Amino acid sequence: MPLPPPPDQSTVVSQVEVTAARLPPSVGDAAFSIIRLNDAEITAQPRLDDVLSQVPGVSLFRRTSSAAENPTTQGISLRSIAGSGAGRALVTLDGVPQNDPFGGWVIWTALPPESLEGASVVRGAGAGPYGAGALTGVVALDELSRPGAIQGEVSAAQLGGVRAAAATVQPVGGADLFLSASGENNDGWIPVRQGRGAADDRVSLQDWSGAARLQAPIGRALMAVRVSAYREDRDAGLVGAQSTAQGEIASITIAAQPEKDALGWRLQGWAHASNLANTSVSVAAGRVSTTLANNQYATPALGWGFNGALRGQGDAFTWEVGTDVRGAAGEDQELFSQGLAKRRIAGGRTLVAGGYGEATLSTGDWLFTGGARIDGWATQDGHRVETVVATNAVTFSDHPADRSGALPSFRLGVRRDIGGGLYLRAAGYSSFRPPTLNELYRPFRVGNDVTEANPDLKPERLFGAEAALGGQVGGFTFSAGGFVNRLDDAVTNVTIGVGPGTFPGFEGAGFIPAGGHLRQRQNAGTIDAKGIEADASYALARRLTLRAAADYTDARVDGGSDAPQLTGLRPAQTPRFTATAGADWRPFDRLSLEGQMRYESSRFDDDQNTNLLAAAVTVDARVTWAFGGGISGYVAADNLFDEAVPTAISSGVVSYDEPRVFRVGLTIRR
Repeated sequence: MPLPPPPDQSTVVSQVEVTAARLPPSVGDAAFSIIRLNDAEITAQPRLDDVLSQVPGVSLFRRTSSAAENPTTQGISLRSIAGSGAGRALVTLDGVPQNDPFGGWVIWTALPPESLEGASVVRGAGAGPYGAGALTGVVALDELSRPGAIQGEVSAAQLGGVRAAAATVQPVGGADLFLSASGENNDGWIPVRQGRGAADDRVSLQDWSGAARLQAPIGRALMAVRVSAYREDRDAGLVGAQSTAQGEIASITIAAQPEKDALGWRLQGWAHASNLANTSVSVAAGRVSTTLANNQYATPALGWGFNGALRGQGDAFTWEVGTDVRGAAGEDQELFSQGLAKRRIAGGRTLVAGGYGEATLSTGDWLFTGGARIDGWATQDGHRVETVVATNAVTFSDHPADRSGALPSFRLGVRRDIGGGLYLRAAGYSSFRPPTLNELYRPFRVGNDVTEANPDLKPERLFGAEAALGGQVGGFTFSAGGFVNRLDDAVTNVTIGVGPGTFPGFEGAGFIPAGGHLRQRQNAGTIDAKGIEADASYALARRLTLRAAADYTDARVDGGSDAPQLTGLRPAQTPRFTATAGADWRPFDRLSLEGQMRYESSRFDDDQNTNLLAAAVTVDARVTWAFGGGISGYVAADNLFDEAVPTAISSGVVSYDEPRVFRVGLTIRR
């Protein structure tokens, strides 16, 4: 997949045919750091998170992609400020949040690239219309809406990989019907290489998803009714460790486009039901066997929300006001302890509601934009009860008090076109992310490492500023700038101690085996991050395009009095430097050759910076032949040089990402 070029940040909004029930991009977007991906770039990879990883600073919590990673670690974050399994970025599909209502992670297999026509990666805090959760930015996805469109792929790969996906938009009477379906099987690989034993197994994946949307005009507005469902089953790389994630999402959206003599508006309601089952095991010395340590047999959760916006748009002045409400309720249900002799029920409810206003003024070569919002948040009905399965005797009971608060946020931006196709822009912003139900109430286990929940967690807050120079000169397009961010009350997995043994105040965690770690989620002080980022593309000739991008972030923790042992350290799972490069060559009309490279510097797997994951560079290549009629065939190699990419360290044992894999497939794009 070629790297995405920097956005065309023109202050002039082009008139485009509207085929979806969504408001057009804001004029004020030109003042912020936004990378736009089109449908060709998105469908070049079978998984959306792999596509997004080509934008430097965009990453899941661990290096492993959704091809192998447990759902609970698939939260996405931007700008390498600090990784989090819950994610520190908001992912939306035509305005509907896709983050799991219980844990904040994203089930990427539920979002097949073939179902999308575009994506915008908003780097930097997303106040204004985005609201809570957009701490380090937003990934705004646009679902396929072009009437008559067809996108699909069938492919086969090494490691038992078979995949098929298709999406289309077809007229039905006076309406448009969107249909999407995908399915995949991947037998996977064994992530442990050195010291592998009978305890180690493959990371495998089977998944499917389906979606339908009916869209019809209502006067000058469009109404879209959408339903979708998904399921994925995984083996986690240890014998007996497995997970199943499933869910359903429904939404209704009505939107009208802004015109000179009429306001634009959007009303949207949605609901997201999800469920996660997950088994964890302890690993015997020498990795000779595993023992079932936890059976999280159900995690039913329901998220719901409503949002509305009203926009006025003139020749020079644009404004928007809006509101949104999001709620979630969920409960972790699991068996744990030796012989699964105990049962744990833990969960609660969260609520966030807010309102915002934004305005943009374009005058000559200048663009000014700004907005503010206020949100109220609450955690309610928190509970964690542990009982003996055989007798129902209560061994632990905690019902933390309800909590609530209100937080303001803002974003301001300015841009100046300085001539010669160049521009300067600068922005400042703030945002917040309330802790998820998972972080508040659910402890979890990976191998011999146990992480405890914390019902007293406070919302994370981020403040930042950025500036950049960019533009287009001939065939050269670029953007380069710097940013400074401060993340207060960062939710971090803080190490309490190392086994063997039990720890006072954490009796619910049980016995920690030798080499295992006990950690707890805590608001561990402040993370200061400053960095530079650059993107460039150069059309050397009509048939050859080169692209490159890089991101350098120096992030440091100040643990304060709560976690002084972390002061001066780098956040876990946070690389300093990432770089990507790519080339797209079409020697003649039917043949295209694509190559891409991603380099990432070392990162630490733990908060205390003791487990170092070495730097890694991977190269992907693809050859595509166009047969005509929108149908193409390809041969692709992922991790062409079979780089050993370390992803995690548990009890001194290193896990690795996917080895070299060859894929062949047929695609259709019309």
